[in-house]
Amino acid sequence: MPHSIRLPGMILTDHTIEVPVDHSDPSGATLTVFAREVSAPGGADKPYLLFLQGGPGGEGPRPAVPLGGWHARALEDFRLLLLDQRGTGLSTPVGSLPGMTPQEQADYLVHFRADSIVRDAELLREHLGVEQWSLLGQSFGGFCSLHYLSAFPGSLREVFFTGGVPPVGLPVDEVYRATYARMQELTEGHYQRFPGDRDRMRQIAAECERGAITLPNGVPLTTHRLQTLGSGLGMTGGSEALHFLLERDPASPRFVSDVYDAVPFGGSMPIYTVLHEACYADGGATRWSCDRVRPSEYDSDVALFTAEHPFPWHLNETPELSPLADAAHLLAEHEWPRLYDEDALRRAEVPCAAAIYYDDPFVLREHSMATAELLPQMRPWISNEWLHNGIRAGGPDVLDRLIRMTRGEI
Repeated sequence: MPHSIRLPGMILTDHTIEVPVDHSDPSGATLTVFAREVSAPGGADKPYLLFLQGGPGGEGPRPAVPLGGWHARALEDFRLLLLDQRGTGLSTPVGSLPGMTPQEQADYLVHFRADSIVRDAELLREHLGVEQWSLLGQSFGGFCSLHYLSAFPGSLREVFFTGGVPPVGLPVDEVYRATYARMQELTEGHYQRFPGDRDRMRQIAAECERGAITLPNGVPLTTHRLQTLGSGLGMTGGSEALHFLLERDPASPRFVSDVYDAVPFGGSMPIYTVLHEACYADGGATRWSCDRVRPSEYDSDVALFTAEHPFPWHLNETPELSPLADAAHLLAEHEWPRLYDEDALRRAEVPCAAAIYYDDPFVLREHSMATAELLPQMRPWISNEWLHNGIRAGGPDVLDRLIRMTRGEI
């Protein structure tokens, strides 16, 4: 029987199932998938809303006490299911995969994309005896949601996307070229607001070149890792946070601690690094696309920022990731199957609504709008009020608007 506990304003019920590592081989090795059900007191009969977290490689959120924001809005209409996607949280975790050869690691990790996550969700839906449920996909969770619409539309009542309507059939090089262009726009916007930060970046980069800054894991801070601080510019409030970080003395312990926490592709989320490009690969191999299409200006101007751009050097400069370095190179050459079926999406008569953020550098509005046109019941909402983290920054308002859009109230 599932285990339940009561917290102020909510009831938590834990669910665990065993699923195949490879869904094409149901009799093979298995792993555990965990999901936490959150319901309001008296709300145990409400329909399910499955939340698909961003990432890849991010665990489902843990509910705050007292419950607020979009979680509280969700409980007005739903029971909320917070899924720890395979490899994360209380599901069977992916760490450094000791005892495996690089080829064995790569062969294992190919089963951690959106298609496998959706198959896990289908087994969870069947386990719970649910005929249909609703989805809320944030960022990479939206990629999973679109695959769900492509593969199992009959299982879905409605789908809400927040910053996560992915491109369909677009070559991965074209995707990343566009993200670099958007990041350069956001970089210039940041320096217009905080003009002194450009010189601060150059001064800190000079300290990096001298080998004068060491991160808490003992690795020297390099200039190219410093440039990845631009990931924060994709978030509402991120420009301000970056400014307050850059104003610190780079010799201070607080500076190196904050940089370590702020740069993406660290060791705590290995799937995020080794499969990030793969989540955009709607067919074909990625071959370290971010590295290949990186504009040459980044070499000549250290004040330019990158964002969600994984590079081969991430594996070498992060001790926690180095055991997966050879596997990551194998995955970069892997020929990925298609994630989306355009014909199936055109036939998917499932009500959908999407918050598409105008300046989002991670999932670009141009790509999202092209995909939205495939879905016959999609209602897109383009907003410049928030960036990629609108579902968190916007409190209950973003989800409330999406719910009312699918129901024809807006």
